[in-house]
Amino acid sequence: MASAAEQLASNLNFSAFAKATELQKRIWFTLIALVVYRIGTYIPIPGIDPAAFAQAFKQQSGGILGMFNVFSGGAVERMAIFALNVMPYISASIIVQLLSTASPSLERLKKEGEAGRKQLNQYTRYLTLVLALVQSYGISVGLQGSGSAVTNPGVFFTLSTVITLTGGTMFLMWLGEQITARGVGNGISLIIFTGIVTGAPTAIWQMLELGKNGSLDPFAMIVIAAVLVGAIFAVVFIERSQRRLVIQYPKRQVGNRMFMGESSFLPLKINTAGVIPPIFASSLLLLPSTLATFVGQSANAPEWVQTVVAMLGYGTPLHMGLYAFGIIFFCFFYTSIVFNPEETADNLRKYGGFLPGIRPGKPTAEYLDYVLTRLTVIGAIYITAVCLLPEILISYYKVPFYLGGTSMLIVVSVTMDTVTQIQSHLLAHQYEGLIKKTKLRGGKK
Repeated sequence: MASAAEQLASNLNFSAFAKATELQKRIWFTLIALVVYRIGTYIPIPGIDPAAFAQAFKQQSGGILGMFNVFSGGAVERMAIFALNVMPYISASIIVQLLSTASPSLERLKKEGEAGRKQLNQYTRYLTLVLALVQSYGISVGLQGSGSAVTNPGVFFTLSTVITLTGGTMFLMWLGEQITARGVGNGISLIIFTGIVTGAPTAIWQMLELGKNGSLDPFAMIVIAAVLVGAIFAVVFIERSQRRLVIQYPKRQVGNRMFMGESSFLPLKINTAGVIPPIFASSLLLLPSTLATFVGQSANAPEWVQTVVAMLGYGTPLHMGLYAFGIIFFCFFYTSIVFNPEETADNLRKYGGFLPGIRPGKPTAEYLDYVLTRLTVIGAIYITAVCLLPEILISYYKVPFYLGGTSMLIVVSVTMDTVTQIQSHLLAHQYEGLIKKTKLRGGKK
C-alpha cells in the first residue's frame, strides 16, 4: 500500500499548482530575476568599440574564451557588465571549502551550524570581491593591449572596467542568493543554466548550417546527436540512482506500550557531488587561461605566456587531462564535505539505529566510507565520461560549445533539481491543505 506522501505526490497536477499561490510568487520572482540577468548581458562596459571587439573575439572564440562565453550567457562576446558572471564566486567557494578542511578555525565554523555557515558565506563574499577585482583588472589590461577594441585606453578605462565588472559580479552573487532564498532552485546554478539555455537554439542552428554547407557530414551529425541523447539518458538515470542501506531500529517501550522495531533506509546517491565538480574544474581552468589568453594577444607578450596559451587551448591534451583530473578530484573532495561517515554513524548510534550485520560506531563509519568510496568512483567515471566525450567530438568536428558535455550536465541536473523543489513546494501545500481540512472537521465535531 502506498504511503500518505506517495498518495499526495500522485495527486499533484495543474489544479494543485493553481492553488499554490506561494509557489507561484516564488516562480515569478525567479523568472523576473533571470530576466534582469539577461538584460545585463547585453549592456556593454564603457569605452569598448563593439565592432572591433567582436572581430577580436571571433579569433579567440574557438578557444577557452568560447567556453567562458557559454557560462556567461554570451556576455563575454559582447563584453557586457556581467562578463565575469559568477565565476569569481565559484572560485572563492572552492578556495574557502579547501581552506575549511585545512584550517582548524574554519573547520570549527563548519561545525557551528547556521551561525558558522553564515560566517563562511561572508568570507566567501569577501574573497569573491578580491578575485573579481584581480580578474577585472587583468581583463582591462588585456583589452588595452589587444588592439583597437578600446576607444580611449588609459587609467580612466582601467578604473571604469574594474568597477563595472566587479560590480556586475557582486550584483549577480546577490541576485543568486535572493533567488535561492525567495525563489525556486539554487540561484547561482540557475544563472549559469540560463546563460547556457539561451544560447542553445543559436548553437543548434549553427550546427545545422554546418551540415547544410557540407562542413559537417550527415553521419557526423547523427553520431553527435546520438552521443548527446545517450548522455542525457545517462545523466537522468545516474542522477536518480541510489544505493539504499537498510537501517534497523530495536524495539522500544514508551510507557506501557511496546513499539516493534522499525526499519528504514539510508539513501546514498551515486553522484553525491552533483554538478559541482565540472563547474569547479571549469572555473579553475578558466581563471588562469582566460587572463593568459588576454595577455597573450598583446604584441609584447612573453614567449612563455604564448606557450601557456597554446598548451591550455580548448581541446588540447593538457586541457582535457587537467579537466578530467579536476572533475575526479572535486568528486571525491565535495563528497567528503557533504557526507561525513563518522558523523552519520554517531547519529545512528544516538538514535539506536544500526546496519544489520555491522557493529555500531567505528565499524559502521568504515562501512559507510567503503560504500561511499565505491559509489564515488562510479560517479567520477560517469561525470568525466559525460563531460569529456562530447568535448572530444566538439574538438574534432568543430561543433558549437553550447552542445558540450559540461553544459549538458549542468542543464539536465539543474532542471531536475528545480523540478524536484517545485514538487516539494506542491507537496508541502498539499499537506497544509490536508491539515486545514482535518482541523475543520475536528472543529465541527
